[in-house]
Amino acid sequence: MKPAASIRATVIVRLKPEVLDPQGTAVQRALGRLGFQGVKNVRIGKIVELEIDDDGTSAADLEDRLEKMAKEMLANPVIEDFEAKIS
Repeated sequence: MKPAASIRATVIVRLKPEVLDPQGTAVQRALGRLGFQGVKNVRIGKIVELEIDDDGTSAADLEDRLEKMAKEMLANPVIEDFEAKIS
């Protein structure tokens, strides 16, 4: 039996601009100590890559499903913004 084809999707999650990013601040300071001058701001986020079975679902339905995954599991909409895209 032939394996089902997969669709690749990516969700990029970032802290909202008004949320403090202590991890980004620590990285910014460390870069300065290592001699990398001129770094004014660092924000840390995450990239989630998914492979989803291609079951013939329309692109619009797949995008809705991906957005629901991001809202309910992959990002915290209170403090994070996300960008979901099908590759």
